[in-house]
Amino acid sequence: MSTLYLLRHGQARFLTDDYDRLSDLGRTQSRLVGQWFAREGIEVDRVWTGTLRRQQDTALLASDAAQEAGAAWPAPEVAAGLDEYPAEDIQKTIAPQLAARDPEFSRRVDNLHRATDDRERYRWAHLVLEAVMDAWVHGDYDAPDLLTWSRFSAGVTAALQTAMSSAPKSSTVVAVTSGGPIGVAVQSVLRAPEIQAAKLNWRVYNASLTRFTFSGARVSFDQFNAIAHLADPKVRTYR
Repeated sequence: MSTLYLLRHGQARFLTDDYDRLSDLGRTQSRLVGQWFAREGIEVDRVWTGTLRRQQDTALLASDAAQEAGAAWPAPEVAAGLDEYPAEDIQKTIAPQLAARDPEFSRRVDNLHRATDDRERYRWAHLVLEAVMDAWVHGDYDAPDLLTWSRFSAGVTAALQTAMSSAPKSSTVVAVTSGGPIGVAVQSVLRAPEIQAAKLNWRVYNASLTRFTFSGARVSFDQFNAIAHLADPKVRTYR
């Protein structure tokens, strides 16, 4: 059996004008992952990342830390299917439609705009995105040019299938990705309703590890959202 680890990128700069950058804490989290692989003696045979900067920087920092500790990490291969869904485009397209027909959603948006501290901004941003994601997954919107949930999910599945089918026997593969693809992977293997993929996304820690074992077409789900390498609670984040 081979092992596939899905590594969520380190903390990015949420609610800033450039989310696709790791924060200082995100860089620390990424290095802790590499140190953990080296400390556990886990030999990594293949590494994949999406095209996003926060994913690729996480892979690079984890690799540097692992190699400094004496463990070899191969250069990553890139698969666009590991990218996160375009949350900003989805929100900009669907949120106005929801606000026009749903007073409760409109209230959430107003509260987000009025929030004055980070805790409140995070809370209302999450509640807004949660409703938008539900509409996106169920196709409850009018925007023919917007990436659909089904296309996004199919792209994630194809990328993971490529990563697994191209891996040597009894190997260890690390795919550096984001919360959305991790949710899709777990939901697909468990054959759960599609909306569960979006709900799982909310619970994925930055720099956490979700593990599968696989052999041929057989894939088993072993572990979700592991953070043993993030021993200090101060380095555990969702956003």
